[in-house]
Amino acid sequence: MKTLYLIRHGKSSWENMSFQDYERPLLEKGKKRTRKIAGFLSEKKVVPGLIISSHAERAYNTALIIARKLGYEKDKIIIDQNLYFCGSQAMENILFGIDDQVNDVMLVGHNPDMTNFANIFLEQKIDYLPTTGVVCVRFHTNRWTDIFSVKREILFVVKPSEID
Repeated sequence: MKTLYLIRHGKSSWENMSFQDYERPLLEKGKKRTRKIAGFLSEKKVVPGLIISSHAERAYNTALIIARKLGYEKDKIIIDQNLYFCGSQAMENILFGIDDQVNDVMLVGHNPDMTNFANIFLEQKIDYLPTTGVVCVRFHTNRWTDIFSVKREILFVVKPSEID
């Protein structure tokens, strides 16, 4: 079995217009919501084998908060610029490049890519994945290259506002 967690970065700041888009930091509200999601994932006993994040500050900091809560070493987070507005094909390529020994992968990135990629697997499509929203899909295979052709289950689609 392979399990994929698609996570959109936390709510970020637009205050400082001198920042490049990839430099925008998480808002305090974004950090709080990310901690809620991290707690939810911890309660679900999620143990990521690999976390891959966009290089954008807001995505990487989202990944850090989640990693910390799940006991995943921050030095093992892989930064991949192909998660920064590169489309579904880039996300597919990332997954196809993962060693099949890794069973549980988190991708932390941006919309519209996260929503578009999630909708490939969702029977009930979503309009958008909100900030710090998570889509979790389990695939009945031992190979990442098979994920588009095998049986799959949606384990959950969750957003911070749904968590107490």
